[in-house]
Amino acid sequence: MNNSRIPNFFRLAVPARQAALFEPELAQDLDALRSTLNSGGLSLEDAASIVENVIGRYALPFSIATNFQINAIDRFVPMVVEEPSVVAAASNAAKMVRAGGGFRAKMEAELLIAQVELRAVADERGAEAAILAEQEALLGKAREAVPGLVRRGAGPRRIEVRRIGPGHLVVHILMDTADAMGANLANRVAEALGPRIAELSRGQLGLCILSNLSDERVVRVEAEVPFEALVKGGNRDEGKKVADAIEAASVFAERDPYRATTHNKGIMNGVDSVLLATGNDYRAVEAGAHAYAARKGTYSPLATWRSRDDHLRGELEIPLAVGIVGGTLRVHPTARLSLALSQIKKGHELAEMAAAAGLASNLAALRALSTDGILRGHMALHARSLAVLANAAPEQVDLVAQKMVEIGDISEAGAAKCLVLLRSQAPGGS
Repeated sequence: MNNSRIPNFFRLAVPARQAALFEPELAQDLDALRSTLNSGGLSLEDAASIVENVIGRYALPFSIATNFQINAIDRFVPMVVEEPSVVAAASNAAKMVRAGGGFRAKMEAELLIAQVELRAVADERGAEAAILAEQEALLGKAREAVPGLVRRGAGPRRIEVRRIGPGHLVVHILMDTADAMGANLANRVAEALGPRIAELSRGQLGLCILSNLSDERVVRVEAEVPFEALVKGGNRDEGKKVADAIEAASVFAERDPYRATTHNKGIMNGVDSVLLATGNDYRAVEAGAHAYAARKGTYSPLATWRSRDDHLRGELEIPLAVGIVGGTLRVHPTARLSLALSQIKKGHELAEMAAAAGLASNLAALRALSTDGILRGHMALHARSLAVLANAAPEQVDLVAQKMVEIGDISEAGAAKCLVLLRSQAPGGS
């Protein structure tokens, strides 16, 4: 793929969209790829091997967000989501950011935390000193617990000791998990080191488990949007008004945790959709992201926006522990296809793409709030679902949805009314 910009991609029929995503040399494999996409890729047998008590499969829409350019590389962004407008909004925002040079993203560090809890420690200072004095030996023992990870040039890197209460310590083993999310690896290391650490501390061993607050695995994304790219027609003065309104909305979130929560939900619309599409643990990322947002004692926005001399500038900082090997990826063909479509080769590239999707979703939401209002675009797309619910034929869905928007009645009753009207206007209709 050389260009993620496919004009009018949303207007193509589904088979044409599928064909547009693959290089010509893949044409001979297109039928197999379509089969994976059309079936969801997961057999009932594979589903039963992933979780317990399986009785079937539950399908969600699998979409591609276009226009994304991340670190000067064009990427199709796979998204699995049931909420109308998320994919369209992210694609539209990515087009605006593209006008300013695209997203700039960087994984600042790639360390996961394994925790060993210590209780009833009589001498906290002495325990901390004893543990740190044995750091190299403990790291050696930790490496023995994950030999495969060490062979790939990764593994345990350092040890930290934290005091969290009277006689209560927690030891962090910070690990480079390469291209894996690393939950099981972190748990294995914590359990392997727990008894020895407790012995050194002369305390009682508590829990041994990873932490999903991955504050040593943080992605930072920046985006700049020229004022003229924020409005149709490219009027710079009008674009500046929109930029100023987006900045004001950002400041609102920075000052009010009630607003910040909804602000961050919009970010996670993009992040979670990418993680679902690639078989990653979006629940772990959600927990870590919200904890990170509250790390300074009050809940704050993960992304902020400021209006500058000639552009709108946005920044997002979010912990993202994701992987491109192991887990669901081993058994889910569509998750693997997602990585192939976006040409992701390393774990940090996936984290950067997910974060860029989050910042794009945030920009789209704030722009909508600052201009037409969030409901208009959302309901316009929701109208298509209502048209389907009213039993509109596939070729009638867009026409019914358009009519509902025109008359301002986006409801089940409105869909039924517009469908009757459409049929009455058709040749031979009644």
